Parts: sequence; C-alpha cells; structure tokens
Amino acid sequence: MQRFINSLPPVEANEEKVSVLQGVVYTFMVLTVIYILTTSYFFIAGTPWESHLMEWLNIVVRLMHITFGIAWIGASFYFVFLENALNRTDNIRDELAGNLWAVHGGGFYYLEKYKVAPKEIPRQLHWFKYEAYFTWLTGFSLLFVVYYFNANALLINKNLLDISPLTGILIGVGSFVVAWVIYHFLCRTSIIQKGIWFALLGVIFCTAFAWFYTQVFTGRAAYIHFGAMLGSLMVGNVFFIIIPAQKAMVKAAKQGVPVNAALGKHAGLRSLHNNYFTLPVLFVMVSNHFPTTFSNDYPWAVLVAISLGTAGIKHWLNLREKHVATTWVLPIAVLVLLAVAFVTAPQKTQTGTCQTEVSMQQVNQVVQARCFSCHSPKPTDDVFKVAPNGVMLDTPENIANLKDKIMQRVVITKTMPQNNKTNMTQEERDLIRCWIEQGE
Repeated sequence: MQRFINSLPPVEANEEKVSVLQGVVYTFMVLTVIYILTTSYFFIAGTPWESHLMEWLNIVVRLMHITFGIAWIGASFYFVFLENALNRTDNIRDELAGNLWAVHGGGFYYLEKYKVAPKEIPRQLHWFKYEAYFTWLTGFSLLFVVYYFNANALLINKNLLDISPLTGILIGVGSFVVAWVIYHFLCRTSIIQKGIWFALLGVIFCTAFAWFYTQVFTGRAAYIHFGAMLGSLMVGNVFFIIIPAQKAMVKAAKQGVPVNAALGKHAGLRSLHNNYFTLPVLFVMVSNHFPTTFSNDYPWAVLVAISLGTAGIKHWLNLREKHVATTWVLPIAVLVLLAVAFVTAPQKTQTGTCQTEVSMQQVNQVVQARCFSCHSPKPTDDVFKVAPNGVMLDTPENIANLKDKIMQRVVITKTMPQNNKTNMTQEERDLIRCWIEQGE
C-alpha cells in the first residue's frame, strides 16, 4: 500500500494517505464498539439490562440502516431518472451521450454524461458506493439483532419446521449466497439482453425464494429474508460488477488506452436491475407492521404479488421519465395491489356461531393465560423483558381499549401470541371474536 501511495502524484498521494488513515481509524472504532458490546452482553445476559441493550441496538442499527438506505435508493432513483431524461439530440458534442438542465433548491444545474469517459479524468471524482455497502452491513446487522439473536421466538416456527436456531441462521445466510450465484449466472447468459424474458425468469426466481422462505421461517422472518435476499443481490451488483467496471474504465482513461464501453453498459444494466428491486425491498422493510400480508394462508403469493405491483409502478415511472407513452402499466400495477388487498380481506363471520354472551371476565382469563407473559408491566417471557411496543393487557380497561388490535392480531391474522408460543386454542380465539362482535 505504501509503495502504491508513493507512486502517486503529491496531491493524490496526500489524499490517498488521508483516505487510508480514515479507513484505519473507522475500522478501529467499529471493532472497539463491537468489543464493548460483546463484552457487555456477557455481563448483563439474563438481567433486565439485556433487553435494554438489545432494544437500543435495534434503535441505533435500524436508524443507521434507514439513513444509508435512503441515500442509496435516492441515488438509484436520481441516476436512473438522469439516464432516462437526458437530452441526447440537441447541440450534443460527439463525446457526450447527453446532457440535462435542472433546477432545485433555488439553483440551476447543468449535467453532462460522456459516452465512455472524458479525455482527462478529473482529480475530484465522487464514487457512489459506500451508501450501498453500509446499507447492506447495517441491514445484515439488524437481521442478527432482531431475528438471529431471538431465533426461537422470531425466526423459527417449530410447528412449521422443527430446526435449531443455528440451522435456521445458516439457511438464511446461505440462501443469500445461493441467490447471488443463480442471479449472477443468469446475468452472464445472453438472455439478459432480452428484457421481457429476463423479467419473466426474475419473477420465477423471486417466487421460488418467496415460497422457500415461507416454508422455513415465520411469516415475518420469511418476508424480511426475501427483502434481505434482494438487498444482497443489489449490493452484489455494486461490489462485484458496477464498481469494478468503473475502476477499470477510470484506470484505462488515466493510462490513455481504449476504454471498454461494454463494461459501462453491463454495469448500467445491473444498476437498472437494482432500481427495480428498490420498491419491493421498501415494502418488505415495512411489512412487519402489517400482519395481514405475512399471515395469509399463501404468504409467498401475497409477497410476490405486492413485489410485482410495486416494481410495475417503478417501471411506469421509468417510462414516464423517458417520455414513453404508456396506458396500461400503471393501471395494471395498481389493480394487482388492489387485488391483494381484496384477497387478504377477512371473511365475514358466519351468523349464529356465537351462541351465548361472552363476558369480560372470560376474555380476561384467556388474555391472562395466553398474553400476559409478554404484555404486562413485568413480562415473564424468556425473550421479551419489556412489553412489545408498550402494549399491556394487564387490566380489563386496557383489553377493551385495544380490542381492535386484538381482533386483527389474535382473531383474524392469528399472529399473536408470537408463533402461538402459549398455545392459544381456536376456541379461545373464537371466544374473543364473539366478545368483540358483541360490541360491549
């Protein structure tokens, strides 16, 4: 590394030294934080401080993930828009692929895109890569904090597939590697140039992984792993394809040798793939708040349908930016999403199923037996040491105030208790439904 730095011009060498020093300092800081957290965990494991540490890890890592994700997706949206909106005909120099005038934030901007590379590479050249890397790293960390550290409660459903937490973790992580290998292989074939056929293969590919995840993990975990799989494909495109292509083009331009334009075209195609992945990944990020989706009898079909609908909306936006007239893309995408909402709607209750009046005392007994271990001021559950989302069902008043949420999570979607950990029976769910429908 030092020999390489010494070979650079003085200004570039100084900048490279600063960059290397920053990398060393940041790496040391990250390793120090990991050491402190790991050491602290062993000291507080089994105490009330354990849940407090995990909650704050969740907050910090989630905030970092969202922040980097916004930057990455924002850059993806912007550069695809830029590519679609370029002026490619009026007063364009031979070396340019297009240009664009824009106004934003009270200022005017003028941007130019070169067909391959400028004759002289500017010393100040911004690289869009760290947004992708840190989004994936924080997302992968969040996967551990939320699901892998609480695998028995949130990842594994032994009624679905009786596997150990370690097996579940290995399956989850291994699936990302398998997905990348398959996707990368497909991208190396000639079919990548046939848009509609490659898209069809992509739908089959995503459907297979969505189905697989729902056969192995809980509904919530299955959806998150699907999003993490797509995110891994996206960061793989950046790390293995896009950035190496850009580095090769910059190196060739600096050395004055012909630049391989095919590298840029392929990198641009992978970047376009990432652009279509963005909205399905964003849906997955918020899906855990909507059990109607992942608790359906066919959660994989719901996941694929919503992914198709959101990707369709992104396709319409891309066509609109190109000023390509399209009539059916947006309506079809919206109809797909509306169809999902219709199909996942709860069925009407059969009349006459509630034969007798249900009292609050009966409901309270069920709640205390099946829900109180988590949703109480001092939970006794082995995982949740603080009431999830602050929801407490310790009094009849609290139960009555939260009856709408109880109806959704306990009766309709049956996602509570978590993985039915306390073995709530269907008769007990029917009893709660009858009490709520009585309107008392």
